[in-house]
Amino acid sequence: IEVNCSKWPLLTNQAQEAGNSTDTIPLIERRMETVRLVSHNTLKRLGTCLQGPIGTDAEKRHKKLPLTTLSQAMQDGGSQLGEESLIGKMMDMCGEAEGRLASELRQHEVQLERDILEPLNQLAEVDIPNILKQRKQLAKLVLDYDSARLFADFSLTKVDTLKDEMDEALNKVEMCKDQLSADMYNFSSKEGDYARYYVLLVEAQADYHRKSLAALEGVLPTIKAQQDSWMEKPAYGTTLEEHLKRSNREIALPLEACVMMLLETGMKEEGLFRIAAGASKLKKLKAALDCSTSQLEEFYSDPHAVAGALKSYLRELPEPLMTFALYDEWTKASNLSDPDKRLQALWMTCDSMPKNHKANFRYLVKFLAKLAQDSEVNKMTPSNIAIVLGPNLLWAKTEGTLAEMAAATSVHVVAIIEPIIQHADWFFPDDVDFNVSGMFVAMTPDPEPGSFERRRPGSLDGDAPRKDRYLSYPRSSPRPGPGLSPLSRTLTGQESRVPGVVSALYVVADQSITVKETLAGEQERPVLLPS
Repeated sequence: IEVNCSKWPLLTNQAQEAGNSTDTIPLIERRMETVRLVSHNTLKRLGTCLQGPIGTDAEKRHKKLPLTTLSQAMQDGGSQLGEESLIGKMMDMCGEAEGRLASELRQHEVQLERDILEPLNQLAEVDIPNILKQRKQLAKLVLDYDSARLFADFSLTKVDTLKDEMDEALNKVEMCKDQLSADMYNFSSKEGDYARYYVLLVEAQADYHRKSLAALEGVLPTIKAQQDSWMEKPAYGTTLEEHLKRSNREIALPLEACVMMLLETGMKEEGLFRIAAGASKLKKLKAALDCSTSQLEEFYSDPHAVAGALKSYLRELPEPLMTFALYDEWTKASNLSDPDKRLQALWMTCDSMPKNHKANFRYLVKFLAKLAQDSEVNKMTPSNIAIVLGPNLLWAKTEGTLAEMAAATSVHVVAIIEPIIQHADWFFPDDVDFNVSGMFVAMTPDPEPGSFERRRPGSLDGDAPRKDRYLSYPRSSPRPGPGLSPLSRTLTGQESRVPGVVSALYVVADQSITVKETLAGEQERPVLLPS
């Protein structure tokens, strides 16, 4: 036996070399197995990210996408609601946008399946397993060769036949080893291509999101235009400018509606704006005004709810009716100790208000002055009105609770609002048609016709000065010329002796002051005249 073994030293060495053939590329083999595992796991997770069924054609995939069903549901809902509903319009337009996203998603998933899923599946489930099968085949061939060699070593007969079988087994080992090595080297050389699949995944996702974003940006302007063009939007909590522009009105709807209702049934109501209304009724009225309904008959019988709705509207304005920008000017004017200068400063501040704010403020002040005329019945004097309503007209643009801001502002606001209500016909001399939109029923006749006419102050009639300093000018007085302020009215019929200067005399309590204003609009300081 020893002799026989020594006769095949070359074959023995070759078999040992064949048995250890894969030791030359152990790193590649180990990495290949790891690549197969991680690729398999990635395939499973990536498959769960796809919303359409894998392996179906594009049309079937599109129908199965959740975005497609969402788009169809939204468009069906829009059709049921119809064009007269903003929700219906938005559902239809946004459903169409979701349909575009579904189309982009379908194309994206088809690309992922073609360029990434299928190649990764080929690598993890076919190519690498085939190479690993060759490794097992090589191990089997090595065992066959070892068996043939051992049988030949111990056999004393048919030595030539056994040698041929051993040579054939060795040849198969060499061929399998060479094939295995070639496949492993080939895998190693293509590792960069395999890594490219993951780069393609991110690039495809980026392209999909870019296209989706472009699709949304293409439809968003149209959707927003439809949204902005819809006229029926809440008035409460909306800026005055936006509400007036959207509704094409001069006076805010809640303001006009509440004033018209109060003129009908609330002018004699005691404690108006002071007594709280029922919460449910107030909430219902605010909701009715928010949806611009004209069916308000049921609220005429509850003037306190109407007054509460008006106060709520003024308080819920993002910017107070008398504006944040003029807060300091209003405060400075109210702090002037001289009553005449204070009145003039208030007028100048009022005259500088933005157009829409001034128009609505004028409308409200004229109503409040009319309300104060019945103060003997309703107990709402200009002072009381200023106390309960003033903090809803002006507040500071500072952070803090509602109570803190109201407390900080109330003193100044009362000193501002009270004289404006008292002298409403001087601040705003023209008459006001409270039914400015014409959408409300005509007012009941005023129980005191002519009580709102402009008349001479009591001090000029020889009577005792009025306690509330009501200012007006007589109907015989000439109107101011174009471009001149209300301060430039000749209340006494006197003419200025200075060319190009208009003088005006008006009375506050028991004092008379004159105001001069150039035609260019430059005002001079008021000069006190002897009473």
